[in-house]
Amino acid sequence: MPYIKSLGKDEGCFLCDAAAAVEPEQKRDRLVLWTSDFSVVLINRFPYANGHLLIAPKAHKCELEELSDAEHLDLAAQTTAAVRLLKRAVSAQGFNIGINLGKVAGAGLPGHVHQHVVPRWGGDTNFMSVVGETRVVPQALSQLWDELMRVAEEMKG
Repeated sequence: MPYIKSLGKDEGCFLCDAAAAVEPEQKRDRLVLWTSDFSVVLINRFPYANGHLLIAPKAHKCELEELSDAEHLDLAAQTTAAVRLLKRAVSAQGFNIGINLGKVAGAGLPGHVHQHVVPRWGGDTNFMSVVGETRVVPQALSQLWDELMRVAEEMKG
């Protein structure tokens, strides 16, 4: 419901807000897992599946061709890091990775290009999303953030 109620409201860019988060509390509130020189990696607040992450350039750009070579390379590197994290943290067996460019292509935020990383498991699709237009996400976002941050710290060590 929060997503549906937010449609049509101009509340700024949540990806830019995430990229600008500096304080730990801000990062947690915005579900930011980490930032790199050119990108921000965060949990999708309105996920298709548990562990659905977003990777976006820090710069507010709406088209892939606007990204510099360094931004493209970093987007790919952070996507790889996100896949590695999700394999370890939620035992993902596969992934859907993609970018929706433009509103007609399904971009929920067409003004700021971003990549989706959606973990998948054998047998994870069911009638709910096909018939009931409902998604089942079995874990609170705050719990997921805690777990991903814990595993990310282990992976650094």
